[in-house]
Amino acid sequence: MINRERLTAKLEGDFVVFLIGMRINQPLKLHKWLPVAAAMPRMLKELRQQPERGLLHAELWFSRTILVLQYWRSMEQLLAYAKDKEAEHLPAWRAFNKAIGTDGSVGIWHETYAASPGTYENIYVNMPSFGLGGAGALQSVAQANRSAAARLRATKTQE
Repeated sequence: MINRERLTAKLEGDFVVFLIGMRINQPLKLHKWLPVAAAMPRMLKELRQQPERGLLHAELWFSRTILVLQYWRSMEQLLAYAKDKEAEHLPAWRAFNKAIGTDGSVGIWHETYAASPGTYENIYVNMPSFGLGGAGALQSVAQANRSAAARLRATKTQE
């Protein structure tokens, strides 16, 4: 559903923004990149079935560079999942290192950001629930928080 009004998203407390992805450097080597591309949906399925692990929301884009935007409740939960020997992540990481390593066929990357009240702002217009709006609660943009600076101040006072 498209929300036609100006909305902003609010998420109580601290949270983590995690960007992770891969880049297909040699598209004809399907046997190299397809297993890597297939690993993330398995991890996301596992995380959605176990919300206690801390994943709040994820968005996925496919092209030559695949990108997954994730919101986590805490850095500790994200790191615990990454190291969990019983979870999907470690076998996928080991398989990548064994099959690809540094041969150049497939690139992988991630970036991790800790956010807290007063350090983020957002706006959504003519959008479905998306990004932080999928992780938190969407609310109408009031006259008082129409600017990015005002929305930053509003997140600082949300607690």
